[in-house]
Amino acid sequence: MKLNWGTSIALAFVAFVGFILYFVITMSVDKTYSHDLVTEKYYQKELQFQDDIDAQKNASSIKEKMRFIKTAKGLEIQFPTTFKNEEVKGKVFLYRPSNKQLDFEMPISLSKSYLLVPDKRLVDGRWNITISWIYNNKPYLLKKEINI
Repeated sequence: MKLNWGTSIALAFVAFVGFILYFVITMSVDKTYSHDLVTEKYYQKELQFQDDIDAQKNASSIKEKMRFIKTAKGLEIQFPTTFKNEEVKGKVFLYRPSNKQLDFEMPISLSKSYLLVPDKRLVDGRWNITISWIYNNKPYLLKKEINI
């Protein structure tokens, strides 16, 4: 049987549509391709995200910026000296992008104007640090990448 060019184009079109339909059906039925939401509580996370933005604005509005100093004992996180040490409450989260086993969180409790992260917990390299604290019922949030 000899096919002319019109029949060949029609067959190629039908094969292409069948190929596309196969993949559409496979992707919509197969559970391994189900990626609807990253988190179940998406809207609560979105509201929290706006709170984080507001807290970051609060932190950036502080005149005396926080400083990070590497010492022999560890990493000193120096809070503004205008803050009363005993009224600062919050937490520090250190995230190691290359190894999640090194991630840790510690509460903020200040006796001086700085918080010391012990050297034994820190490995040389890049860390993402997130500091969230409350002072005078006002939330603050600082996110920074540091190299130790």
